[in-house]
Amino acid sequence: MSSPTDSELRDILARTRTIAVLGAHTDPNKPACYVPDYLHGVGYSVRAVNPVFAGRVMWGSPCVAVLTDLGPLAPGELDMVDVFRRPEFLLDHVPEILAVKPKLVWLQLGIRHGEFARTLREAGIDVIEDRCTLAEHRRLGVPPIRD
Repeated sequence: MSSPTDSELRDILARTRTIAVLGAHTDPNKPACYVPDYLHGVGYSVRAVNPVFAGRVMWGSPCVAVLTDLGPLAPGELDMVDVFRRPEFLLDHVPEILAVKPKLVWLQLGIRHGEFARTLREAGIDVIEDRCTLAEHRRLGVPPIRD
């Protein structure tokens, strides 16, 4: 899924429920804070991942240091890992992403990494690169989650 259509993006955002935010931040001026804040506000379950803020409650749940610390998510329950990390750090996260096996890894606007994306796709994980979840959610008019 290197270049998804609007219909595919709309479907992904409509069926997603749980999003882990890799590189989550507490500074409201940083996209790694205001994008997940928006996503939480429209009904997604947002789980923060950042060793700097581990233990701090963010979007209703304690932040964890690494994806594998997310805890009581059943296999297949993690719909998306939304990545706010610079490309040079992405390969370091491959083992933990493969361990939690999300349905999709979404690289935020400006983030691309061919080897990272190829490795995940070969493992059966869809990857979207260089797109903002907040911007796409608004642009496509995806309704808030009401489950």
